[in-house]
Amino acid sequence: MELHPITQAIRIQTERSGQKEHSTPLFLTSSFTFDNAEDMRAAFADETDDNIYSRFSNPNVTEFIDKIVALEGAEAGYATATGMAAVFASFMAVLKQGDHLLSCNAVFGSTHNIIKKWLPRYGIEASYVSANNPAEWEAAIRPNTKMIYLETPTNPGLELIDLEFAAALAKKHNLILNVDNCFATPLNQRPIDFGAHLVVHSATKWIDGQGRVLGGVIVGDKQLIHDIYLFCRNTGPALAPFNAWVLSKSLETLDVRMERHAKNALHIASALESHPKISWLKYPYLPSHPQHEIALKQMKNGGGILCFELKGGLESGRTFLNSLKLMTVTANLGDSRSIASHPASTTHGKLTDEERLEVNITPGLIRISVGLEYADDVLNDILQALESC
Repeated sequence: MELHPITQAIRIQTERSGQKEHSTPLFLTSSFTFDNAEDMRAAFADETDDNIYSRFSNPNVTEFIDKIVALEGAEAGYATATGMAAVFASFMAVLKQGDHLLSCNAVFGSTHNIIKKWLPRYGIEASYVSANNPAEWEAAIRPNTKMIYLETPTNPGLELIDLEFAAALAKKHNLILNVDNCFATPLNQRPIDFGAHLVVHSATKWIDGQGRVLGGVIVGDKQLIHDIYLFCRNTGPALAPFNAWVLSKSLETLDVRMERHAKNALHIASALESHPKISWLKYPYLPSHPQHEIALKQMKNGGGILCFELKGGLESGRTFLNSLKLMTVTANLGDSRSIASHPASTTHGKLTDEERLEVNITPGLIRISVGLEYADDVLNDILQALESC
């Protein structure tokens, strides 16, 4: 019987202990035993799928990967200790000295640091293009370009990039399309359906959904994932079995959680859009969003993130955060509890003023990760904080 991916995310169970437990048990072990020397030799020779060492594979980690693979419609996957480990591995396992990476300029702050600071140390060239300037993307491709990397929606400005366009461009030039799908999750957007070769996630965010554990995952083309697996197997950014167990259980509720997050976010965004203290507000499923048609084409809903610019700039941004009574002030997102952050001074604080403005991270930009609370309670907290700005 063929099962829907949402059902697979609930029912996939890689292994039981023999006690007939309903919930997957924890496999908290660093290594696995063998009945004899020949079995161990065969495992190390990759002649079997036996677990050897939890840095390589572990039943809890395998279950989590299998669920993400099903949700994303991918061929294979590998899970990492953090989302940034997934991003880094998706670069370093595939790119080599002399290659060129083409990226949208609106990326997470740590990703920006990898692209601009660390990749050049390994002889990997990188350049940025504006998220929504197709002519600029085409013109920036070089003879040594090997990968296109993008976020959509972008962090934190919620720009949307047409995945159909990006995949067509990658196919035209025989490039690898690597998509950070963290903001949307596989329940809202499946880049592989449009032609992406790799998809990365910070599982720390919506996939966990409760701010408990760190994790990352990369899924996509089987051969590319094998290369990533070999890189990670030797360099060691493996996901811990306990974290994998938590994340796998989280996937069982991801669908219903994301529906509520999106419903709450749309309600709050609609109510705030014309507020006199706000210069502009972005939410993908509002008709006012510059790429609203793209959102309708490739996203099932608008997701759980909205952002807006306060007219008072930096000082208003600080005042707003200090005036909140219900919402949490933290740099994380994707939690059951609503979160407010000020990207210019936190996640993107190490960028220059010029770099921030290039990706529309203005001094008064506020990013809201909408939680699962009663929506009007969150809205009222935002409204009372705006009164102080």
